[in-house]
Amino acid sequence: MGRDLQKRKRRSQRPKVQPRKPNKLLNPRGNTLIAHNWDKKQTLAQNYRRLGLVARLKAPTGGTEKTPTTESEKDENALSIAPLEKAIISEARVQRDEDGKIIRVLPAPDSDSNDEDDEEEEEEKQPTSEVVRSLMEMARNPAPSKPRHQSEMERQWLQRLVDRHGANTVAMARDRRLNPMQQTAADIARRIEKAGLAA
Repeated sequence: MGRDLQKRKRRSQRPKVQPRKPNKLLNPRGNTLIAHNWDKKQTLAQNYRRLGLVARLKAPTGGTEKTPTTESEKDENALSIAPLEKAIISEARVQRDEDGKIIRVLPAPDSDSNDEDDEEEEEEKQPTSEVVRSLMEMARNPAPSKPRHQSEMERQWLQRLVDRHGANTVAMARDRRLNPMQQTAADIARRIEKAGLAA
């Protein structure tokens, strides 16, 4: 009976309606700072761009949102002559030694403006958004590591090993019944010393 119904559905021209998964990350669970600043009406890429983060580390493969261009970003006339700032430097002053070999290239007086541009780029590398600044501050101050405490079951296991083998950690490591997880002799010795069970 069920088979006929399945065949009829397969032959039918009306496709089965399947709910589409949303393309947006509705509830970011990675970081509390990002979760507080998350806008549910925007996509993941839009949220990351607004927060000053990178959604993908690789180069975009298409489907990126185009931002409206300003007049300065528009293509200039191909036949126009480039101003002096954008001209390619074809000459440079060099310092040579006695043999005629080039020791170093001296900066031209026109390249002073380029040095200022480099300084501006270094200043721009500082995080601009408040979210990025707070994330970097969190990364600089990691949470203090908590010391590991031995459980009661681990102490009982170590006590059984000490009762049977004494101080011979090599024999403890080879004991298949009392050491089913095959802990090494050095690991067992370290655990015994930490528990204070050294014989």
